[in-house]
Amino acid sequence: MLITGECFCGSVKYQIDGKLKDARSCHCSRCRKTFSAQASAYALVDVDDFSWIQGQDLLTSYESMPNFGLQFCSKCGSTLCGTHNGEVHGVTLGCINGDPDIEIGYHLFVGSKASWEVLPPGITAFTEGPTAPN
Repeated sequence: MLITGECFCGSVKYQIDGKLKDARSCHCSRCRKTFSAQASAYALVDVDDFSWIQGQDLLTSYESMPNFGLQFCSKCGSTLCGTHNGEVHGVTLGCINGDPDIEIGYHLFVGSKASWEVLPPGITAFTEGPTAPN
């Protein structure tokens, strides 16, 4: 399966020659600020399946915690991927073109979600990380 993605302005593009896994949505305050939204939408990718096909020189990186970071398009600001130890760890689902054949499996840190967000009933949600069910 070939998955492609790109930033808002189309200057940075990537492809994934494989499947995404472990899709999740995080509602912590850091993800809300990073994604300028109520939560993130993110899926893991095998680093060997991922490649930049255009605009890698336009990426800006930000290390949010030791060994963990994010990469953005320096032209339009789209958050494209997360990194771990300098390697692509996962991608933001909002930048994927077409159907990535994956669904959000669970929601993290709903205990600190924005007061204005209403979660739908029946979702798998964790107050904090996956070891603390809500």
